[in-house]
Amino acid sequence: MIRALIIFITVWLAGIAVIFTVFMNIERVEVDTVAVNDALMSGDISLSELLQQEHARMESERQSRDFKLQIFLYGYTGFVALAGALLFVYCEKSVLKPFRKLQSFARRIAAGNLDIPLEMDKSNLFGAFTESFDLMRVELKQARENERAADRSKKELVASLSHDIKTPVASIKAVTELMLVTAKLDKEIQQLEIINAKAEQVNSLITNMFHATLEELQALSVTLAEVPSTAISGLIKSADYERKVRLFRVPNCLVNADLMRLQQVFDNIIGNSYKYANTEITVTAKFDENHLVIEVSDFGAGVAEDELPLILNKFYRGKNTETKSGYGLGLHISKYLLEQMDGDLQCENSANGFTVKLYLKLAS
Repeated sequence: MIRALIIFITVWLAGIAVIFTVFMNIERVEVDTVAVNDALMSGDISLSELLQQEHARMESERQSRDFKLQIFLYGYTGFVALAGALLFVYCEKSVLKPFRKLQSFARRIAAGNLDIPLEMDKSNLFGAFTESFDLMRVELKQARENERAADRSKKELVASLSHDIKTPVASIKAVTELMLVTAKLDKEIQQLEIINAKAEQVNSLITNMFHATLEELQALSVTLAEVPSTAISGLIKSADYERKVRLFRVPNCLVNADLMRLQQVFDNIIGNSYKYANTEITVTAKFDENHLVIEVSDFGAGVAEDELPLILNKFYRGKNTETKSGYGLGLHISKYLLEQMDGDLQCENSANGFTVKLYLKLAS
């Protein structure tokens, strides 16, 4: 680039010097006084005719001189223009185009696209940097893959530990429930109930953590099948271990669902009602176009209207949950599972409390 610029400037200056030399050496067109005197002395021609001839000769010489100068100027201008065009093409190919490639490459890297390599061309001015930039891309891609692998390994470890911890907690609950059956003293019964409640609390927290980790690992798989609506009643009764749900009826139909995942959904919803409302629970079921809608309602204080759109977000907990344990995952996971079943979950404040609506897709 610098060499080309030096050559162009040298050619331009040389042209200027040539023009200056030409102008300095141009002979002036003057009257030939000797020839005029000789002609007048000979008497062969009149003065007027002689002046006309001399004027014609001077005009011819002037035109010839101007023509040669124009030819030179046109040639020089064309040469400079051609040199400038060649210099522009050279700059475009060797400077601007490689720079645009580097600029586009930098934008892709900033956007997180590390898969497209940077074309190497060591012949241009940026050739020395091209390989270094591409090596940077390779290193960034490898670092990102290592980070993802480490993050996945950490989540798998959390999921594994969560699953392993559930086993001894379940054993504690089983032994406690057995001791409750045989206990006779009120003090012993009260202490065992506290142990059982705390074990259930630990189990709930571990379950939420386990499900959250699996969701991030995309391991909350759902297997759809045509399920009779009569099975839904059993799921609700299984989740209602405190027997707070009033009698209800589910119309006969077939829905697309995963019974195991649907049990998790009802466990989360009814468990939330126990924790935040601690009232009786009503369950109603109806058809809405191509869905079976199951409404689970309690008679608690509900949720603040400004928080209602947020309670389905991961880890979000309302102001009324400050004294309650939890991670804000139950409703989020339930909505995620229902969406995988081609359904949906919605929450709203009702006249007497709080309502969760479950939309189950009817089997076609």
